[in-house]
Formats: sequence, structure tokens, C-alpha cells
Amino acid sequence: MKSTPNLLVILSDQHQARAMSCADHPVVKTPHLDELAKRGTRFTNAYTPSPICVPARAAFATGRQVHEIRNWDNAMPYKGIPRGWGHALQDKGVRVESIGKLHYRHEEDDSGFDVQHIPMHVADGVGMVWGSIRREDERVYNKHVRMMGDTIGPGESSYTKYDRSVTDMTCDWLSKTQDSAAPWCLYVGLVAPHHPLISPQEFYDLYPLDKLPPDKLRLKDGYVRHPWQDKVADAMVGEDGWKDEEERRVAIASYYGLTSYMDHNVGRIVAALKESGQFDNTTIIYSSDHGENLGVRDLWGKMNMYEESAAIPLIVAPAPDLGVAPRPTCATTTSLLDISETIIDHFDAPLAGERPGKSLYDIAEAEDDTDRAVFSEYHAIGAVSGEFMLRKGDLKLIEYVGFEPELFNLAEDPEEVTNQAQNLAYADDLARMQAELRAICDPDTVNTEAFEDQDALIAAYGGKEAASKLGAPSATPPPAT
Repeated sequence: MKSTPNLLVILSDQHQARAMSCADHPVVKTPHLDELAKRGTRFTNAYTPSPICVPARAAFATGRQVHEIRNWDNAMPYKGIPRGWGHALQDKGVRVESIGKLHYRHEEDDSGFDVQHIPMHVADGVGMVWGSIRREDERVYNKHVRMMGDTIGPGESSYTKYDRSVTDMTCDWLSKTQDSAAPWCLYVGLVAPHHPLISPQEFYDLYPLDKLPPDKLRLKDGYVRHPWQDKVADAMVGEDGWKDEEERRVAIASYYGLTSYMDHNVGRIVAALKESGQFDNTTIIYSSDHGENLGVRDLWGKMNMYEESAAIPLIVAPAPDLGVAPRPTCATTTSLLDISETIIDHFDAPLAGERPGKSLYDIAEAEDDTDRAVFSEYHAIGAVSGEFMLRKGDLKLIEYVGFEPELFNLAEDPEEVTNQAQNLAYADDLARMQAELRAICDPDTVNTEAFEDQDALIAAYGGKEAASKLGAPSATPPPAT
């Protein structure tokens, strides 16, 4: 056995934390992720540092909060600065390569990989510049574009074809490394279950419309949405884009189908790892960059701090050769930033600078830590002001600059229906959570910094009119494969 196991990191896109059968979802089928969870540890309270692709991935690359690195939105991709976990591995002499979606600026940047195979980056190295125009009276309203895709239902899309190519290449890469004497790190980026909501037929068929779970928190049923969320929802065609309730349910079935398709590809990768003879000596980490609202609160996509959007799946399955017996679940609050520290820890690869993350190996070995706080923030498409989250113990605080906060007790209210921020019985909890959030950053200051950076970006592209025309209108197109 190699002294250090190989490390395979698989990151999907827009996978809701609850959408796994091992997380007790009532209908979703994810047998291959279930198998990883069965022989590893599933972290049940994991979150994204930002509920949108580019900022989340830049934070993951560096192990730093979004407001520290100032990659605020989908037009401010990671360029390799500051240095991240990939650079630390390269400094250590570890072979580190990527296959699939990264969503950085472009392949030419030194972003910490020896080789990037068929990488998916922001469109034209620019990204969604129109989304950087966020003030309510200035925003770009792409009302001709349905957020979740023009076509919904069974079939193939450029995304499903891309994931098939990513999986094929990963399987081939593993077969060619079977004689490697030194440990390697391979990052694999899958795009499913990200929209467009078109699922391969065999996986779509797993979810008959009459077997789907009942709707939750619909406005038509009396749910009252937070006014900040109303403004975000108005920025793109989401709930208002469905022809009827049946098409809406087709969209949900398609998302679940894409989730099972992604799980199928994970299974193919693990099978190829076994066939290469490296399975017993490879640790596997699975997660996603953020979740998906999937119609809860009549919201679609991500872009908020509710559990559907901000919570992420996270599984660490240690190499069998290590002979460890991992705990099945860990309830300590965790983040994508902890995966960054885990990669560094795995290879004992130093990286200069202070970072908030902690190795998941250490977290899993300790008792559940109900005092650990995890932070997230959002300054991107549709946000008329900054949105901030602090999760600690049973409580979740959501702060909106210029709007009333929300405070939820997730132990008593897992669906986040009852805002306790104005409840006098929670006054001390609210004050404590707000103080702890402000120990991480000052929301007003960070909100100002984000707008200033975005204003500068817009000016650099020639002003609002020119900037409003730059970037993919919804989903980033994949590369030709």
C-alpha cells in the first residue's frame, strides 16, 4: 500500500442535500452515493459558502470566504489568486489533475492543476456580467429566458452529454494510473443535476408524476415569502415560467432523474476505480457546490440560504486499506471550505494563510460539535443587497442588508416556516447569533464592497448597456467534447 492513499474528489452541481435515499428522501434513488455513505461518513449539516456556482467554487478552491477573496458573482471567477489547495499539492509534488466542470476563468490561469481535462469554465472567460447589475431599478430582466430551461422532461441535453464525456474520461484516466507508485489527487466535476431539467429517459422513468412528494410552502396555499426573496424571484423567470401544474411536476421529476443520472455516473467512476485495482487505496469525497430550491416557496435555482439551496450533500469514504471504521453520520456543521482543508491535510501539504476550514478527518473523529458556526453569503444575480447566513447548533440566522432578518430553530422547524426573529423568547439567541456573524464580517461593509467591485467591473466593460449584454442568459454552455 502507498504510504498515503490516493484522493478522488467528486463535486456535482446543484444537488440538494436532501435528495439522496441515504438522507431518507421519500422517492430519490441514489444507490451509489448510498454505498459511499455506507462505508464512510455522511456529514448531515454541510453548507455552501455561497449559493451560486462561481463564488462557491472560488471559495472551495482557496478555502476562504467569498468576501475575503471578493469573487462575488458569476462574472468574477477564480483566476488562481489567492493560491489554493491545488497549489499546495503541487508544491508537495503530488500529481493533481481535474476532469470536468471547474467554473474558473479559463484554462490558461494557474489555478492549481497539473492538467485540466475538458474543463468547463465561465463563458468566454467573462461569465454572467449582466448579473452584476443588481440594484433593483437597474437590473437586467431576461424575461425571454426560462431559468430552468426551454425544454423540460426526458431526453438528452448538452449537459447530460458532457457528463457522459467527463465520466468516460475519468474511467479512462483511472485505468491509466493503475501502476502509479505515488499517490495522486483527481478532482471530477459533474454538472448534473443542474438545469436544464432534461433527464435521460431511463432515469426520468424512475419518477412517475403521481408518485412525487406533495408540494411544500406554495404561495397559492398561503405561504408568505420574505420580501427580499420576492425581489430575487422577480429577477428571472422561475415559478412564473411553467405552462401549468403538470409541467411543473415534470420539472421536479426531471431534477430527480438527473440526480439519479449523476449517481449512475458516480457508480461508473467507482467501478472503474475498482477495475483499476486502486479502490482499496483511494479515499473518495463527494459533495456539491450548492443545492436547488425545486419549487419550495415557489423558488427555483439556488440564490438563498434556506436548506434546499444552501445545504449540500457531503460524504467522505476512506480508503479501505486504512482499516478505519468511520462513524456513519456526523452532525457537526461543515462547509465546502472544510473539504479544502481535508485535501491539504490528506497530503500534509502546507498552505500559507489563515482559513476558517477544518479537516473533515478531524471533525469526524471528534464528538458532534454543536458550537461550531458555519457561514455563507450571497451577492449575485437578483440580490438587491447582501444576504448572509450563520448556522450554529439548532439555530440558523439569515441577515439581509436593509431588510428584517430571519431566525429559525431547525430542530423544531426543519422546513423553516416560522421566523423567530421577532419572538421575544428568542431575543437573546438573535443577539448572540448576530454578534457571532459580525465577528466574521460586517454585513453593511461587505455589501458596500461587493457593489463597489461590481460597479468597477461594469464600468470596465463599457457601462451598464454594454455589460447587460455579456454572459450566458441562464446555464453556462459546456465545452465541445
